[in-house]
Amino acid sequence: MKPIMTIAAAALAAALLATLPAAADEITITSAGGAWQQAQHSAWYQPFADKMGIKFNEEESTDGPARVQAMQQAHNVTLDLVTVESAGAIQFCDSGVLVRLDYSKIADRGSFLPGAAQDCSVGLDVYGNVLAYDTSVTKDGPTSVLALFDTKRWPGKRALRKVANANLEWALMADGVPPDQVYKVLATPAGVDRAFAKLDTIKGDIIWWTAGAQPPQLLASHEVVMTTAWNGRIQNPIDKEKKPFQIAWDNQIVEYDMVAIPKGAPHIDLAYKYLAYISQPENNGRLGQFIPYGPVVPAAAKFVPAETLAKLPTAPEHLKLYLVVNVEFWGDHGEALGKRFNAWLAK
Repeated sequence: MKPIMTIAAAALAAALLATLPAAADEITITSAGGAWQQAQHSAWYQPFADKMGIKFNEEESTDGPARVQAMQQAHNVTLDLVTVESAGAIQFCDSGVLVRLDYSKIADRGSFLPGAAQDCSVGLDVYGNVLAYDTSVTKDGPTSVLALFDTKRWPGKRALRKVANANLEWALMADGVPPDQVYKVLATPAGVDRAFAKLDTIKGDIIWWTAGAQPPQLLASHEVVMTTAWNGRIQNPIDKEKKPFQIAWDNQIVEYDMVAIPKGAPHIDLAYKYLAYISQPENNGRLGQFIPYGPVVPAAAKFVPAETLAKLPTAPEHLKLYLVVNVEFWGDHGEALGKRFNAWLAK
């Protein structure tokens, strides 16, 4: 009787297991952390997970695509989605790290702002590379990012992001190049030399930052008198912590944050569903409620509260003097200029 009972028990256990729900699907994303990632969590990650009945795993990395590349080389890709800057998205698309997207699974490509629906990545938001300062320290503060280069009027340390892009454009504008001529000049060897020569004039006054959370920390600790930053990383402590920070909008550089699917992603179908979800106007406009970055889908504007719209980099009063980043330029020249920048840092 014992063998018969064992077989019966095993059959019963198998039947019970068959009635249990399958393990919940998962999706994993790596993003840059801080207030921006928390905003994405509130606006998109959690609502999408609740809607789909899945687990949404979050990881943090400021160098997501390079991390994906390492995973691919090890034949062990665990990420389904990765956030990336628009210029980097082109580079990693061309090198085969990211999936070339099928927009029939996402949204009409024409529904996005120009340049926000790339071959391998979808726009998340519009942000401004701006200047910020502490009004309790700097009473007569600047109105332009180019104040970085005026160390006589505003002496002291200033913080810049430790990358070539944006810094080279600002250097040329501070040296007298009109915004509409910046990329034409920067595409020449003489223009590159000119940009680095201008950066030389403040090199000894620079503290470099590498993560978006650092600029407000540097201001709050009074380590710098001014810092470049992503506008939302400054607006958040203004709104939530009542920090006496001020944003200088003139000469801001407007850019898109993007999200992509790595080649080899384990849950590619679910990743596509997420891209479709955040591209719907009512969802795309939700991010601005948690961090003041603008929607990349124009139809989403009506879903953004008026008080939030006024804080966005795309507000009319913030677009009196600005530059839109040329992602094609950085896709073509980013690697070479990055090497030149690193060599300049090492001098």
